[in-house]
Parts: sequence; structure tokens; C-alpha cells
Amino acid sequence: MLKILIPTIMMFPMIWLASPKWLWTTAAAQSLLIAFMSLMWLKWTSEAGWASSNTYLATDPLSAPLLVLSCWLLPLMILASQNHINPEPINRQRSYIMLLTSLQAFLIMAFGATEIILFYVMFETTLIPTLIIITRWGNQAERLNAGTYFLFYTLAGSLPLLVALLLLQQSTGTLSMLMLQYSQPMQLNSWGHMVWWAGCLIAFLVKMPLYGVHLWLPKAHVEAPVAGSMVLAAVLLKLGGYGMMRMMVILDPLSKELAYPFIILALWGVVMTGSICLRQTDLKSLIAYSSVGHMGLVAGGILIQTPWGFTGAIILMVAHGLVSSALFCLANTAYERTHSRTMILARGLQMIFPLAAVWWFIANLANLALPPLPNLMGEIMIITTLFGWSPWTILLTGLGTLITASYSLYMFLMSQRGPTPNHIVGLQPFHTREHLLVTLHLAPIILLVAKPELVWGWCY
Repeated sequence: MLKILIPTIMMFPMIWLASPKWLWTTAAAQSLLIAFMSLMWLKWTSEAGWASSNTYLATDPLSAPLLVLSCWLLPLMILASQNHINPEPINRQRSYIMLLTSLQAFLIMAFGATEIILFYVMFETTLIPTLIIITRWGNQAERLNAGTYFLFYTLAGSLPLLVALLLLQQSTGTLSMLMLQYSQPMQLNSWGHMVWWAGCLIAFLVKMPLYGVHLWLPKAHVEAPVAGSMVLAAVLLKLGGYGMMRMMVILDPLSKELAYPFIILALWGVVMTGSICLRQTDLKSLIAYSSVGHMGLVAGGILIQTPWGFTGAIILMVAHGLVSSALFCLANTAYERTHSRTMILARGLQMIFPLAAVWWFIANLANLALPPLPNLMGEIMIITTLFGWSPWTILLTGLGTLITASYSLYMFLMSQRGPTPNHIVGLQPFHTREHLLVTLHLAPIILLVAKPELVWGWCY
């Protein structure tokens, strides 16, 4: 763990001491080196399930894929941001890269924590850099409003979690994930215990976000700069799913009854957010709402608590992280050239940028879960689990899948096909940097088809 954490922390002096000319190059190179080093977490030799360097930080097959995803994303965010941060004063550029790096350090400590209270502290700390990135480097005047939504939704959800954790510490005497699985199961039978159950999960459901408490997400995505959107979609939403997986182990006897409304809300959210996507005009807003739909499936898979549900959830989280991040990058490249996120105003780009249209096509097919990509594997596992739990769920999940395919194709046809408008003239060609950026997103997804057990969690 420290082999990755210490080089990440050593990026801070490098960012402030590097010469202005080499700042972006050295930051991208060092973070890419860290990302390649982090792949060693995927090589699993431990029999006990956990591999730890000390008592507070450890990895297991559930956290390892998410840790690698967090490390993989930093060089990509640096590559994606270069064009629109470069004209700014050098200290602002340094601050921006430093915020992204600090976000990676916090995420490593969040996903690697064995103490639930350390996870909670890091879960909250990731809020600060994200908030600064959205409110300071966002595009429109709405960004302060988006930052406020983001802050208050997340804080309102996570304060009950702190109280719930303190109560858990009082009743079991430990908050270590290693110890809790061996502690006495708690006798949960009163109303107070039901409130405690909800307190443990609501913070994560808001972060995921569950349909109904999802309003902060489209605002935050649309107003954030490209790196903010990437890290929100790819990693910060996964904190919610990861936290739920860790907490469900402790909450067991009550979950059988109390999970019903949340599963129903999650599946209804898949259909509703898909329908909202079908009538979006704003490209980034469409991608943001599609994230809510995919995370609804993940929430359903986790709340059912079967091995297949958990496996499907983690596969879908990793695959969705890479795909939605790639879509945000592509949306940003189009925005930097046409200065508009409205799809009707910037359509027919396939004639001008044919290779970029290929990237759009692959990313959209991955988003709608084309076989044999991991997105499909995750979705099918979750849908099968839900069907085993209640055959009626196939109505919602089947409809959700159809709508997902519809809006993905709608997004591709609107942005790439059709006649190119007359006002689109003199666009600069795609840079090698942008092609590299999308390749680094889509290559891991295509490679995971060959060795999917890397992201199967505990179940292989």
C-alpha cells in the first residue's frame, strides 16, 4: 500500500518545484508510473483474503480493482485538463494538479482502510478537493449552486452515518473490518435498530446516488470541469457502492425486510433516469443521468446480498467508471472545439473527425452493455440475481436495458451523424493527446474481456 501512497504524496513537492515548461509532462509521467505500479494489487497471492502492509491499510479482492481504478484515473485527468488549464497563471495550474493528486491520496486511503472510521473520514475528505474543483474551475455561473447542492446532499446523508458508527463501536467494541465479521451478530429488533440500519446506508445511497437523492449529481457533473466530471463519475460514485458492500455484512438480519423500498426505488430510478436521458439536449447532462441509472442497478445488486449480486455490482462499477469517464472526455473534446454542449448545435462531427467518431461508437456500445464487454457481464449478473429474488423485477430491469440502448444510440446519432451545420467551420483537429486519453480509457475495458476475474471481487 505504501509503495503507491508514498509516491503519490511525493507528487506534491514535484508539482510545486517542477519548471513551468515541464509541469504537465512530469505530472502525467509520474502519475502514469504510479498507475502502472498499482497494477500489482491485482495479482492475488494471499490465502486469507486480505493483504496488508500495516493494521490500518490493506487490500482485498473487493477494494483492489477500485484502488487500481483510482490510480489509473489521475494521469487521465491530467491529460484531459491540459488544454483548458494551460492558459491560466502557473500557480493556478499547480494548484489544480495538486487538488487532483490529493484526491487520489484520499481515495487510496478510503478504499484501503480497514478501520471503518478511517474510511468515513476519507469518504468525507474527498468532498473538499472535489468542491474546490467544481466551484473554482467550473464553466458556468451556476457552478456555486452546483457546489452547494453537492456539499449539502453529501453532508446531510453522512452525519447519521457518523452517529451509527459510534453506536456500532459502543455495541461491538471495534470498528475494524477484519474483526467485525467475527463479532457476535447483534440482536436487531426494535424501531431504534431500524433507524440505525437506515443511518448506516443512507450516506452511501446519497453518494451513489439513489434515485430520489440524485439531484446533486447532474448539476455537479454539468458545471464541473472535465477532470471533475471524470473523477465524480469514475471513482466518487463508487465510494458509495464500496461502503454499502462493507456495511451490509454487519446489518444482516434487518436487511431482509428493510431493503425492499430501496431496491424498488433503485430499479424505478433505472427506468426514470433512462427516460430523462431520452429527452436531454445537453450532452454532459445526458451522460450524468445515465450514471444514475447504472448506479441504480449496482444498488439493487448490493442490497440483495447474494454472491452474484455483489460480483455483478463490482464488475459494473469498474466498467462504468471507465466508460462514463471516457464519454465525459469525448464530450469535453467536442465542447472545446464547438463551445457548445447542446447536441443539435454540434452534430455531424463524424465527417470532420472520423477517428473520434470511432471512439464515440465504442464508448456508446460499452455504455449500452454490448457483449462481450464487462458492462454486460455486470448487468446480466445483477438482472439474474434480481430475477431470482422476484420475477417481477424483470419488467423494470428489461425496460431499463431497452431505454439504455435507446438513449445511447440517440446520443451517438445526434452528436456524430447527420448533416454538419454551416456554423461549424475551422475546428482544430484532434490531438494525439486526446486519442491517447480515450485509448487509455477503452483499452482496459476491452482487455478485461480476456481476464474478467480481476474484477470479480471475492467470488472467484
